[in-house]
Amino acid sequence: MANAEHSGGPAEAFGATAVGGTRARLRAARLGLWLLAAVLAARQVALVLTTPSGERLTDLETWVGPEGVLHVSGSLYDSTEFTGTPFGGLVLKPLTRSAEQTLGWGWTFGTLLLVVALALIAARALPQPVGRRTALLAAPVAVSLLMVSLPVRNTLWLGQTSIIPVLLVLLGCFVAHGQRAGGVLVGVAAALQPTLLLFAPLLWLTGRRQAATVTAVTFASATALAWAAMPQDSAAYWVHHLAGVGLGGPADALANQSLHGALLRLGIEGPLEIALFLLLGAAVVTLGLRRAVHYARDGQLLLAVGITGCAAIAVSPTAWQHQLLWVLLTVVGRVGTRARDRLVWPVAVVLVMTLPAKMMLPNMAFLHPLRDNTVLLAALAAATAVPFLRRTSPYFREPVPTPYAPPVPARFAFVPLLPFLRRVLIRPNLLLELLLIRVTYAGYAKVRLAATGGSNEAGRARAEKHGQQILDLERLLHMDIEHAVNHAVVKAGWLRNFFDFYYTSFHFVVPLTVLGLLYWRRPVHYRWARSALGFATLLALVGFWLYPLAPPRLMPDLGIIDTVHGVQDFSQPDYGTLTALTNQYAAMPSLHFGWSLWCGLVIAIIAPRTWMKVLGLLHPLFTAAAIVATGNHWILDAAGGAVVVGGGFALTYLFQGPRARTVTAAAEEDGVKEVSSGPPAPEKDRTPS
Repeated sequence: MANAEHSGGPAEAFGATAVGGTRARLRAARLGLWLLAAVLAARQVALVLTTPSGERLTDLETWVGPEGVLHVSGSLYDSTEFTGTPFGGLVLKPLTRSAEQTLGWGWTFGTLLLVVALALIAARALPQPVGRRTALLAAPVAVSLLMVSLPVRNTLWLGQTSIIPVLLVLLGCFVAHGQRAGGVLVGVAAALQPTLLLFAPLLWLTGRRQAATVTAVTFASATALAWAAMPQDSAAYWVHHLAGVGLGGPADALANQSLHGALLRLGIEGPLEIALFLLLGAAVVTLGLRRAVHYARDGQLLLAVGITGCAAIAVSPTAWQHQLLWVLLTVVGRVGTRARDRLVWPVAVVLVMTLPAKMMLPNMAFLHPLRDNTVLLAALAAATAVPFLRRTSPYFREPVPTPYAPPVPARFAFVPLLPFLRRVLIRPNLLLELLLIRVTYAGYAKVRLAATGGSNEAGRARAEKHGQQILDLERLLHMDIEHAVNHAVVKAGWLRNFFDFYYTSFHFVVPLTVLGLLYWRRPVHYRWARSALGFATLLALVGFWLYPLAPPRLMPDLGIIDTVHGVQDFSQPDYGTLTALTNQYAAMPSLHFGWSLWCGLVIAIIAPRTWMKVLGLLHPLFTAAAIVATGNHWILDAAGGAVVVGGGFALTYLFQGPRARTVTAAAEEDGVKEVSSGPPAPEKDRTPS
């Protein structure tokens, strides 16, 4: 054996096999990602082309359709429906001759090709050095992210041209041969979107002075050409509308994610608003260009381009949703010295650029200024505040690693250990966890409502049929106590008020409190408990989808009094305003009881004092009484909630193994030395379990 090893035979074969396996996995991952990108692209195209012609490509129809503004006499801006520059109108006018074909397949597939080209250029422009895995997977990931982003989806749906200026800038910065060609491309982009002139000083300050000069000359020439061809339109755009102010809709509309729009939404108007806009705009431009030059000289030109584009968004008079693609480019920036913090910025950017703002933040009045300006705040953060790492930083390529617990024999060996479910011994990043919880709950609410076909009326008959099945089964088991309990509680006013308060208040407060205390005091246990809660909720969604169930309060002729929501009119398909917001037939399993049972079990397992354990177990008992007394659930709904919670803990054990204290105790007994990098691992917690 020794001779064989020294000769290089088996050892080299083993190494070749390992390398070959890695390459095969990379090829498979790359193929899978390209398939995903193709599916997303096909879905977006199909969504546009299968929509009636009057409901798709509406902006393009307004411009170049049979009665579009490019056909009529007079100024393009008389109706304020055309939002482009006069040069943009000059470029689009030839399309009016083939409007019927242009507004269909040709425009949609042309836009799709532009998006793919944009993604490929961005993937090739990643700051060096780039690992083999990143180089292979960057292009399909970029295409997929662009396809699901709100700017691209709006561009495909509305028939906008906002992809073209971004693509022209990237072509000028990364593809064009010579500074003159690059300057021409960036100048044409600025002629289509004037605030992109910010790229001229970026080019100048990074040593590409010829490109900066050509950019300015190209912009001036294109604008002068449009002025000569359409003097009335040019005067209306540049003088009357001050480079686009007031075009395309009210400047204070939520879709306008610029500083001008945000100030108007805050109620600031007149000279004060103009002064603040100019002052803040100057500060953003100064800080943004300074940071962009800094990162461009550091070899991160793509990040510099993204930062400059974000500054352009902020200072633009109007920055509509389809024009906000620059924020997505800043996802290439690396933030944080620790591995657990590295995903915060890219995840936040992707969520902001792909999900509606109402999914990011709760519908609370004091949060509306944040929710209404989510993309603007992301652009301002990227341009002025986010501490992106320099390539010379020792943490740029190798952040401080996250300590993981060693594998434990108690876990099922035949189940593969998923990388994102590995046992981590430190707190996760708080912002990332808050984003995860908020977006997961928003998705949960969407799926829960969709389980009845998008409305309560759609699933009413089926849900009432299932309600009768549950009632018959409970009668068979002599468990049908809902009517008796409900009417007994109604007769005692103080008891009714107690259960109403308990039902409406503790459902969210207690689980969030438990999660917060675990994160603060028991970070090792936090991940285990959070995963169990997530799996239980996922199983409950499956139950809502497969078995919509009417609660007792919504069963006709049963005589249950709805103590929380008031008297219901069974002659109407919906029962009050609440039914428009949530699925009233998501009764089986009961997550009111399920989440309370999760809280009770976690407290009973982790709490160090007996009285704490007892108090924790009382919570699911009170919740079970409340859901029955208020008429919101059947007894068997609580049993279903217990089943999904048990399933959640079982799946957590299946994929992660025992909770962390058991893991570390087993490692200590086996004499395994634990990972010690990073902050002191809290797995040494000796609280009894």
